[in-house]
Amino acid sequence: MIWFLLAVGAAVLYLIYIYNSLVKLRIRVKNAWSQIDVQLKRRHDLIPNLVNTVKGYAKHEKELFETIAKYRAQAQNAKSMREIGESEGHLSEAMQKLIAVVENYPELKANENFLQLQEELVSTENKIAFARQFYNDMVMKYNTKIQSFPSNIIANMFNFKKAEFLLFPGERENVVVNF
Repeated sequence: MIWFLLAVGAAVLYLIYIYNSLVKLRIRVKNAWSQIDVQLKRRHDLIPNLVNTVKGYAKHEKELFETIAKYRAQAQNAKSMREIGESEGHLSEAMQKLIAVVENYPELKANENFLQLQEELVSTENKIAFARQFYNDMVMKYNTKIQSFPSNIIANMFNFKKAEFLLFPGERENVVVNF
């Protein structure tokens, strides 16, 4: 009888351990996302300043400025992880084109304000990349846990849902800039 109670107690403790590890991973995924969100907001705040600085020198690049504004608005209004990934990927491509356009304006490349904004943007892009890598690592661990036996039983019982990876489509392609 005592062995039976010990076995039941051990099973209950194991189930509690599995549940708590699932909760911990779900919280880590949410925390990792919040780190990305902070950097994306910083990026969205920097972009208008950078664009306005470039506008003063490159007035005929109106279409590019409009494209950047469109993708920035889409990124800020995106709801799902897929929408966020797509809009942020397009925004990254447009910003790379903007930086390439700057190469045609030596006086702009020497502008201190532009250089500072460009450095802040590059720094932010690096932080986004690292935060996204950490987020996707947490999503992988979490999704693996909720799909692996026996934790998948507990995950299904308590309605743990798979998390989505954050992917930026098109980021592996080379940016083509036509003048």
